[in-house]
Amino acid sequence: MITLSVVVPATDRPPTLPRCRAALAAAADPADEVIVVDGPPDLSAAGARNAGAQRATGDVVVFVDADVEVHRDALARIRAAFATRPELTALYGSYDDRPHDRRIVSAFRNLLHHHVHQSAPGPAETFWTGLGAVRRTAFLAVGGFDEDRYPHPSIEDIDLGRRLHAAGARIELDPAIQGTHLKSWTLRSMVWTDFARRAVPWVALQLRTRRLSTALNCGWRHRLSAASCALAAGSAVLGWPRLALAAALVLLALNHGFYALLARRLGPGPAVVGVALHGVHHLVAVAAVPVGVVAALGAWVSALRRRPARTGTGPGTATDLDGAGLRTGTATADAGGAGPDARPAPLGTGHDRPPADDGDRLGGPGTGAAGAGRSAGAGRSTGAVRGPGTLAR
Repeated sequence: MITLSVVVPATDRPPTLPRCRAALAAAADPADEVIVVDGPPDLSAAGARNAGAQRATGDVVVFVDADVEVHRDALARIRAAFATRPELTALYGSYDDRPHDRRIVSAFRNLLHHHVHQSAPGPAETFWTGLGAVRRTAFLAVGGFDEDRYPHPSIEDIDLGRRLHAAGARIELDPAIQGTHLKSWTLRSMVWTDFARRAVPWVALQLRTRRLSTALNCGWRHRLSAASCALAAGSAVLGWPRLALAAALVLLALNHGFYALLARRLGPGPAVVGVALHGVHHLVAVAAVPVGVVAALGAWVSALRRRPARTGTGPGTATDLDGAGLRTGTATADAGGAGPDARPAPLGTGHDRPPADDGDRLGGPGTGAAGAGRSAGAGRSTGAVRGPGTLAR
């Protein structure tokens, strides 16, 4: 039988952690172990997940954020999917449409995430750690989360998914695997997270990997929506009301399904506010594009200056890595290289990844690490990891 290890990052000791653990313990088919990583306090979310995964013993590692209450059937669905489909490498789900915080900004932001995931079932090229599972061997093979590049909660899960996908992994989004999001948002935290923690690093990731993403909210509908918002805002500033109205109507037509969801769950008045918040969300994404491009170019130049060129003659010599971390030329193992007997690097140190740079980092206030935990039903182990190698019983 497939064994599951749940990992919950919780180094900031969030108040939602007891509810997260209670939901995991009440699951219809509990995990074989639940690992909560609650220290050290300065350990990032990516580092906490890596620490938990290193400690895990299950065939599949299930990452659950500390502000998520999994549905009773979520772990059963995950176990069944991996048990019946040996070709499946990773699987992730969705928030449900009943966010805990009903205030307008929180409800809008959580329902938007729900709608995006519900609209994109099937094969995927990214990953999600809110409620996502991956075979432990595959996770270790690509080096885990890049905690050097992502010292704050950001797109480390998307980056992991891209590396898994590039290695030939089969990843799927199953919207039936759900959890309730307990997070509260303010307008400030929403704008900051969308800009600095999501959009800017995602632009940099696409430039670094030289691959344009069409996954989730990078799809054509979202790109057209962002363009419509930019056109509407620009037309309003320039005093072109007809063009602004036309662009707003295009936005409504492209997203009528989401706006209908807002009306059903929140009511007509809050739904109108939600449309405005959606416009803000898209304008933030548009503003992040040039910032992401500049950051990526700056990192590319910085990487060229940091790396001494390696030269050689004839086959079997490696030339310098270009700014995107792509090797130019052919290489074979040498005395200091990675030969057939080389050991994989520890998680988070860059194994199977280009060296970290600042191209998809942006400073500012942290948002707190979500965590990993050990707490399960009868007959299953429970405890908390307080650092990379310690399990507290």
